[in-house]
Amino acid sequence: QVQLVESGGGLVQPGGSLRLSCVASGIIFSAQHMHWYRQAPGKERELVATITTGGATNYADSVKGRFTISRDNAVKTVTLQMNNLKPEDTAVYYCKVRLLRLGAYNEYWGQGTQVTVSS
Repeated sequence: QVQLVESGGGLVQPGGSLRLSCVASGIIFSAQHMHWYRQAPGKERELVATITTGGATNYADSVKGRFTISRDNAVKTVTLQMNNLKPEDTAVYYCKVRLLRLGAYNEYWGQGTQVTVSS
C-alpha cells in the first residue's frame, strides 16, 4: 500500500533552519510529482512546494527564497530544506502524492510533522 512518512520537524528559533524528509513506499516514486503542504492552527491546508518528475520546482510566494524542495529517486525521498524560518511558518507539514489508479485520481498524505518557530 501507499505510505508516506515525514520526519524532521521540531522547535526552532526565528531565523533558524530545519530539514524535513518524506520517505515514500508502495509507489513508483520517480514517476510522481511530489508536494509539501502545511496547515497552521485555524487555517486551511496550503501548498508550500512542488517538485515534478523532471525536477522542476514551484513554491508558494510566502516561502520563495527560503525553502528548497528536492528529491532523491534512489531512496524514494522528497526533502524540504527550510531556512530563515519565521513564526508564521509554524504548522504541521505534510507530503502528498496524487496517483492515477483505476481511472481516477487519489491523493495520499503522510501523517505530518510539526514545525514550531518560536523564541
